[in-house]
Amino acid sequence: MGLQDETKAHKRILVVDDDANHAQALAEYLSRSGGIQVNIESESQTALARIRDDLPDIVLIEVDLKGESGLTICKLSRKYFNGGIILMSQNSDELDQVLGLDMGADDYIHRTASHRLILARCQTLLRRLDRAEEEKNQAKSEDRLQFGNLVIDNGMREAWLNNETIELTSAEFDLLWLLASHAGEVLTREQIFSQLRGIEYDGQDRSVDVRVSRIRPKVGDDPIHPRRIKTVRSKGYLFVSEVG
Repeated sequence: MGLQDETKAHKRILVVDDDANHAQALAEYLSRSGGIQVNIESESQTALARIRDDLPDIVLIEVDLKGESGLTICKLSRKYFNGGIILMSQNSDELDQVLGLDMGADDYIHRTASHRLILARCQTLLRRLDRAEEEKNQAKSEDRLQFGNLVIDNGMREAWLNNETIELTSAEFDLLWLLASHAGEVLTREQIFSQLRGIEYDGQDRSVDVRVSRIRPKVGDDPIHPRRIKTVRSKGYLFVSEVG
């Protein structure tokens, strides 16, 4: 797989560099070899506004800019910019690199590095940012479960049936979420008590059964012949993900 294959064409990079020749040559290489959309900002005074307005995937910032320092731009942009930042500098001193990373940069590379190496660093950072976004989205999706017309959101601690809010007590919501998040699995009363109450089931407490009976009609289940939350005799309860 070539370098171009590894980076999606829709990715955008902003190069902040007042050396027109260096910036243009780098931009052309990243665009041609990496399939990346590249824009150039040559004025340090307007770089922050450009980053805020464009919100690119990555900003490549020259540290030794005329006027505002690239380090300052990096630090201030972190107030509103969550994308990737790579600093470029003639100085390869370790303390300067540490300072740059402390200012919020993701990477620090020598200005004279080959275009191929800069592209590789950009692609590595883009992949890392993509993974972080996927993990973030996955975490969000795991907080919300949907079963047809029934939606349960653990982050908001709310549930809806046919787009109408379901009135649930805190304990009822906890039980519904536990059952729904284990859809297709039989949860014993022992497991339910352990998860919700942190104690062992004594074999006598019927609070779980009472709550299930209250939850069923609220989620559109038949209290007499339940199909969504089924009682599994001598075991516990089963939340059915697909109700025919």
